[in-house]
Amino acid sequence: MKVGVISDTHGLLRPEAIAALQGCAQIIHAGDIGSQDIVEQLTAIAPLHIVRGNNDMDADWAKPIADHLRFNIEGWQVLLVHDIADVPALVDDSVKLVVTGHSHKPLIDWRGDTLYLNPGSAGRRRFKLPVTLALLEVSPDAIEPSLVQLVD
Repeated sequence: MKVGVISDTHGLLRPEAIAALQGCAQIIHAGDIGSQDIVEQLTAIAPLHIVRGNNDMDADWAKPIADHLRFNIEGWQVLLVHDIADVPALVDDSVKLVVTGHSHKPLIDWRGDTLYLNPGSAGRRRFKLPVTLALLEVSPDAIEPSLVQLVD
């Protein structure tokens, strides 16, 4: 199953991101969404798992969106939070994928048998950081992450 992982759009959903997410069975957005329009555009592509980011907290449209979320993809327990600082130091052993955003720095980090993934920022470029999202190939036996650079 192909899963798209995006974060820190800050109100900008680039055409390159939309193209990269085509064919995904599910999409995960790790917060700092920026507008209800982005939620609607992503939901039109695939079912969406989403959390608020620190920049979404005061927006009326974002009030129904959770600050953290636990769900299952192909038998893998997923913990989704915007800021890695909000991830418990000792993550429950059943969690095999931790998705965060906030830093705008893409990260694929296996800690034992748990994948920590930050897709980076798909919105406006911040400093000299890359503009990225992540794709996951998920099966009951494996998670294979990759980063997609959206602009040079």
